[in-house]
Amino acid sequence: MQHRRPIIVAPGAETATPEPADVPATLAPVVEILAAATTTAALTGAGISTDSGVPDYRSPGSPPRRPMTYQEFLASDSQRRHYWARNHLGWRFLRAAQPNAGHRALARLEHTGVVNGVVTQNVDLLHLRAGSHNVIHLHGRYDRVVCLSCEKVISRETYDAVLTGLNPGWRERHIDDVELAPDADAALESTADFRIAPCSRCGGVLMPDVVFFGGTTPRPRVEAARAIVAEADALLVVGSSLAVMSGLRFVRQAAKEGKPVVIINRGPTRGDALATLKVEMSTTDALTHLTEVL
Repeated sequence: MQHRRPIIVAPGAETATPEPADVPATLAPVVEILAAATTTAALTGAGISTDSGVPDYRSPGSPPRRPMTYQEFLASDSQRRHYWARNHLGWRFLRAAQPNAGHRALARLEHTGVVNGVVTQNVDLLHLRAGSHNVIHLHGRYDRVVCLSCEKVISRETYDAVLTGLNPGWRERHIDDVELAPDADAALESTADFRIAPCSRCGGVLMPDVVFFGGTTPRPRVEAARAIVAEADALLVVGSSLAVMSGLRFVRQAAKEGKPVVIINRGPTRGDALATLKVEMSTTDALTHLTEVL
């Protein structure tokens, strides 16, 4: 059975809203809402990491992307080779990315009690590296690899050494051809000669510990994230288009519980109709200002 890979087309760059000239005035309503809350849950998406050089799927002007689906990954060895070859190049770019001022600001808001936790759709670990503690990685994390049969977990660093040994010189031959894509992927077509290894314990299929398109977020993560939202008095969405249900469900939860929802994002989101307030501006500038005044 063929599984058609989704094509994600972002809005054109011309649709981007200009940055506000008066940041304090633009964010004054946000400050009013969050200041009235005892604590606020944060939900973040790829937009918070773009200032760290990590590309996203849906910001205005982003190129069309064709991410591999979970079904494709399971379907054949050739698809898995294709994925791991691209990841063999791309994951190191993600590992080298540094937290930006937005990540650091959100960590400070947690440390001061303004934010009670961060629910993130990102796999880049930049929230942890910025100093956030209570972080739920809805879509997993790029630095781990899991066996789909026996559930053995190894580090991505360990599997990199295995892949490098099986493909000597491969990274060096292709590094100039790579274009970094979201989620530790890389845009690369020629992967037929790449070799991958099975699980060393049981011979099963190894997969990065991330949720692919078409995959399902593990229920314990969903429940942990629901608890963070339930414990808060407000929800702050930062840098997410809420295009997939894994994030949108928490906006719906907050709205159902009668809590204010503030969205800071460039471009439209699926949660706009439920938002108490929507602001289109740089997530880095917004979070930095919020840290200064809250």
